[in-house]
Amino acid sequence: MTHPEWLDDFVAAAPRMPVPPLLRPTASARAAAVLILFGDGVNGPDILLTERAATLAKHAGQPAFPGGRIDPEDDGPVDAALREAWEEAGVQASGCDVIGVLPELYLSRSDYRVTPVAAWWREPSEVSPGHPGEVATVARVPIAELVDPANRLTVRHPSGMKLGPAFKARGMLVWGFTAGLLTQVLAAGGWDRPWDADHVEDLPPEVLNLAARG
Repeated sequence: MTHPEWLDDFVAAAPRMPVPPLLRPTASARAAAVLILFGDGVNGPDILLTERAATLAKHAGQPAFPGGRIDPEDDGPVDAALREAWEEAGVQASGCDVIGVLPELYLSRSDYRVTPVAAWWREPSEVSPGHPGEVATVARVPIAELVDPANRLTVRHPSGMKLGPAFKARGMLVWGFTAGLLTQVLAAGGWDRPWDADHVEDLPPEVLNLAARG
């Protein structure tokens, strides 16, 4: 298994990534996995993100890492993460080298305990939404774009409650669980740059309406 030097710090830090108390899973939560897929793109190192279809009943319109529940036929979280990446984005598992399995995180809104699986995209395949009814967009987002302070903000509910960090990238607003995990990933890899956490914006009405579905 090989990976480029720019991933060395992440590979060393990822297994020890801290889990905040609110994200510690419950034993009864359903098992799921997501794939954090690193590649070398035309604009430098990047991470694969999807945007869920606006027609879904849950997590509609939200940017996310490819992933989903671990099915009985899956051989654990690694198998599930790679399968979901194939189904959602057309990622060929044969071109991916798994470089780490991160600690489980709790997604309380849907009662999932999520295992993030990190992989190096040794042989990138063409990607596109695998099922238009589930995935609207697939994007290779440059790490440089994600850590650009101009693309970072804190999002707030119209009630005034701060919801956490967010990113503006490739026309998407990445927030919630995905943005929280992405923040930890960027810090673990040593790519993070100082940004203004006091730059706060309300969630746009269209995002808020989709999130209200569940």
